[in-house]
Amino acid sequence: MGKPKDRRGTPTARYTPTAQVLHWLIALLILVQFVLARMAAPLPLGAHKLALLAEHKSFGMTVLMLALIRLAWRLKNLPPSLPAKMHRVERFLARFTHVSFYILLIAMPLSGWLMSSAKNYSVSWFGAFTWPNLIGPNETSFNFFKTLHHFLSNVLFGIAALHILAALKHHFWNKDDVLARMLPDLRSESQFRSEDKSP
Repeated sequence: MGKPKDRRGTPTARYTPTAQVLHWLIALLILVQFVLARMAAPLPLGAHKLALLAEHKSFGMTVLMLALIRLAWRLKNLPPSLPAKMHRVERFLARFTHVSFYILLIAMPLSGWLMSSAKNYSVSWFGAFTWPNLIGPNETSFNFFKTLHHFLSNVLFGIAALHILAALKHHFWNKDDVLARMLPDLRSESQFRSEDKSP
């Protein structure tokens, strides 16, 4: 199976397999996070709600770790260039969306962590260990970070919707490779050799 050559400092034609795995894994975890949050929200305080919130926190800290890994990978491995025919407004929106994603994927878990710390609620990672509190108990801080966390989740939902619609537009309307280059390349080595020989 053909894979892009990861040349540091040089954009490739496709995202690297590592970037693809991180992208789709984070996307899946974000979906899980929204589901867990919606399931826990209407429940009265009790064992079931606390269990859902514990899972929500664990997955949230996982997203934070993966987002930092993805950011480090992105800084060392340049992404594919945007299509030459893209309008400058679309180019701006694409870059704005990507930067916003990185900010939100780090800010959202941090705001949740700070919210729990302000209430002196422990943040465990699937029961393996407990993260330290970032701040001391404070009701005002708790309310602030709770509001911020909910606001950021709504912003993330909106930007994710824009990102998905843009990817579908590129694939079905523009018929370019913007979506395909974030998917596994299933072409055979013989196809790659034949493309290399073509003028």
